[in-house]
Amino acid sequence: MTGYVVPLEKKTLGNDYFRDVLFTGKHAQLVVMSLQPGEDIGDEVHPTVDQFFRIEGGEAIFVLDGKNKHSLKAGDAVMVPAGTYHNVINASKTALLKLYTIYSPPNHADLTVHKTKAEAEAEDQDQH
Repeated sequence: MTGYVVPLEKKTLGNDYFRDVLFTGKHAQLVVMSLQPGEDIGDEVHPTVDQFFRIEGGEAIFVLDGKNKHSLKAGDAVMVPAGTYHNVINASKTALLKLYTIYSPPNHADLTVHKTKAEAEAEDQDQH
C-alpha cells in the first residue's frame, strides 16, 4: 500500500466496533474504537509501543499508571509512552465513546476487527 487516506472523524464516529484496524504500516498503525456506555479497554501496558489517542465523540476517563485520572471530551488527545499502564473508560452511562488510536510500532494484526470487547479479550487469551 502506498498510503492511506480517510475522512478520519467520519470513519471514527461511524464505527460501532470495539476495535477496527484501518491501516498498518511498517512503523505505525491506525485503529478506530467504540466503547459501550461504562465500558473500558482494561488496564494495559505496551512495553515497546507508544500510543496516541484522540476522542472524536463522547466523554472518557484516562487512567495513567493506575492513579493519574484525566477527563476528556471530543477534540482532546492523550499520548501514552511505552511502558505506561493505561486504561480508557467511557464516562457515559448512555452514550458511546468514539476514538481513534495510533500505535507505534503496530500492536495488532493488520485488518483486525473485534466487534466487541469480549471478542478482543478472547483473542488475547488465545495468543497467550
